[in-house]
Amino acid sequence: MTTPLVQLPLSDAAKRAAALRSIRQESGETNNMKEVTIPAEAETKLSSVTLGSDVLKEWTPESWQTKPMKQSVLYDDQKAVEEALKKLESLPPLVTPHEIVKLRAELKEVALGKKFLLQGGDCAELFDYCSQDPIDAKIKVLLQMSLVLIWGARIPVVRIARMAGQFAKPRSSLTEVVNGKEIPSFRGDNINGYLPHERTPDPARLVSCYFHSAATLNYLRAQLASGFADLHYPFEWTLTHVQSQHVRAEYQGIVDSISDTLSFMRTIGADNAPSLGSADFYTSHEGLMLEYEQSLTRLLKDPSDGNKLKWFNTSAHFIWIGDRTRQLDGAHVEYFRGIQNPIGIKVGPSMEGDELVQLLDIVNPDKEIGKVTLITRYGAGKVEEKLTSHIKAVQKSGHIVVWQCDPMHGNTRTAPPPHCLKTRSFSAIMSELSSCLAIHKKYNSKLGGVHLELTGDAVTECVGGSEGLKDEDLSTNYTTYCDPRLNQNQALDAAFLIAGYYREGGIGEIRGVEH
Repeated sequence: MTTPLVQLPLSDAAKRAAALRSIRQESGETNNMKEVTIPAEAETKLSSVTLGSDVLKEWTPESWQTKPMKQSVLYDDQKAVEEALKKLESLPPLVTPHEIVKLRAELKEVALGKKFLLQGGDCAELFDYCSQDPIDAKIKVLLQMSLVLIWGARIPVVRIARMAGQFAKPRSSLTEVVNGKEIPSFRGDNINGYLPHERTPDPARLVSCYFHSAATLNYLRAQLASGFADLHYPFEWTLTHVQSQHVRAEYQGIVDSISDTLSFMRTIGADNAPSLGSADFYTSHEGLMLEYEQSLTRLLKDPSDGNKLKWFNTSAHFIWIGDRTRQLDGAHVEYFRGIQNPIGIKVGPSMEGDELVQLLDIVNPDKEIGKVTLITRYGAGKVEEKLTSHIKAVQKSGHIVVWQCDPMHGNTRTAPPPHCLKTRSFSAIMSELSSCLAIHKKYNSKLGGVHLELTGDAVTECVGGSEGLKDEDLSTNYTTYCDPRLNQNQALDAAFLIAGYYREGGIGEIRGVEH
């Protein structure tokens, strides 16, 4: 007897999303990217969407389909898209409302200056990173960094990993030239493959994205529950990479102070707090693929509000809008304004102060403290002018946000021939971070966190730091498929320097490091 196949339902919202992703448009967008507008045959029957404090009454997880979209992905097979979305809609949530609400409360504390936010991970995950060693390495470096920051700032640290879902990346061009042939750009493992013959977008990768995210998240939770972050058995701190003897002595002093504190607590029996045996980790990614996010947006009970049913994005605890997709009338802003998750907004140098306030009013009309994290990414040479105007505009608006510095994206350059690899200078990264700290202090604001692209592996993608990496070292272990990342040692350099700022009054007090 043959067991009958399970027939999964396909919602109308998924059908419309599949239609949108399968109809090629003629409209243009800067940098050769497509902007999708809704064709007549794919028009939804949603009521009109209005803005205001009662905005959630008019919002649905698919109302983004009525808006123009940047960075759209277009597939050749509508039926295949429908099958992928049907499967995603049937799968269980990856995260829970309880976890999301807990993070929302913690980010409120960050916005009020009572906690510090550390967010980091790969520029773009690969499916191949869903493996024990790469996950362990990233957890370890983020835990080490957070321990150093707690020691320096004397406040708790909220840890959010760019992990378990950070597969897609916005690109400046739809195509690139490889071996003299123009082919589609690599846009992340949940869209297409890196090898030239894999560049056609494949909707089945959306389902694969879910399962790789689930496996990563499952292993992360298992490791934390098994004592991976237990401070009774702290990590081995290896500082042999630090070339300067003076800097190594400075770093060793911090490590010794942390170790002595933990030893003293054990001696007097004050190390029984649950927080010493484990650590909270939250997951995050850029919410770029709205059909994926829509499929994992669920109407669930909000434990912080009498178990009222509300819309939660269950693909991650925290998602953000990229600098290329933050248009006020765009699809991404429309989607983000309706979910209960805390959200991030990348803020680049092209953002005007009035526009930023309008965006905050749309996604957070009730001005909930800490609901929005503004992830500033200007570049070391532009931070003074742009951050100052943005701080003043937000302060005047009455919004209380989490200010987070992303010193990576605005400081990317290409190494000169013969190297010709995309890289970032540790000195420029720390310069932007130092400027952010100083500017916030000057205007009675608070830098609440840092957002870094990093890995726990010994890659050679960014130059500088205590290892003294130079352009000629880049090819030694350059493994990124997208943007350059800090390696483990450079990530710890950044943590040590930030800790030094809070302890000593300014980044740069630890001498001998190119920063």
